Amino acid sequence: MATYLLDHAAAIRLGAFAGVLLVMALWEALAPRRPQTHGRLTRWPNNLGVVLLDTLAVRLLIPASLAAFAAYVGGQGWGVFNLLSAPGFVAVIGSILLLDLAIYGQHVAFHAVPLFWRLHRMHHSDLEFDVTTGIRFHPIEILLSVLIKMAVIAVLGPPAVAVLTFEVILNASSLFNHSNVRLPDWLDAAVRAVLVTPDMHRVHHSVARAETDSNFGFNLSVWDRVFGTYRARPEAGQLEMTIGIPKFRDASELRLDRMLTQPFRMK
Repeated sequence: MATYLLDHAAAIRLGAFAGVLLVMALWEALAPRRPQTHGRLTRWPNNLGVVLLDTLAVRLLIPASLAAFAAYVGGQGWGVFNLLSAPGFVAVIGSILLLDLAIYGQHVAFHAVPLFWRLHRMHHSDLEFDVTTGIRFHPIEILLSVLIKMAVIAVLGPPAVAVLTFEVILNASSLFNHSNVRLPDWLDAAVRAVLVTPDMHRVHHSVARAETDSNFGFNLSVWDRVFGTYRARPEAGQLEMTIGIPKFRDASELRLDRMLTQPFRMK
């Protein structure tokens, strides 16, 4: 089973990505949380274009998948889980949890380090918040993220199946928690006790920097609570809050060329 999953890792990830993207897009259309000033026809071609460039950049510069790299690490006997000879289920569950913690730490670092923030702010400069915001990342940031994950994998020695599972979960959760969907308050509260919900993560995309520097989690909500970065709601309210970055509010910043050059511009 593990061999089959690894042999079809790319197809599994693509199928999960496309399926979740379609489901969330339909949900947004049927039950939107907020009205949008900048519609899909303006934003989606550019946001989808950047994810295509991200994929090409990774395939060209880092052709091995993270799951394949994890299999190589395991074959070399590297990493904590391999050194401890941890039982399979412990290694899988522990790896998924620690990889999620690593992504939380990476996200905090990309806000705290000015050079990293120049790359990451492209994600925040989207003027709306919907499912395609969850895939709007600069290619250089994506490449750095892959290298960071590879370093974490080398240290942890996670099973390849755990890495593939985590990548699918991470992609799905990013699409879900960036979606412009409406959840009943009781359901949002129940889900965010464990997972990051759209209302929780939307706070992170506020123009108010104190709110931008909160709710860093992508999947599990526990990390923000443990490390004191959790914020329940935006001060202006979910419907009245402004999305984006103050100095990148011109509609031209939604264009693909402006997104790609933004880290190298002051304005």
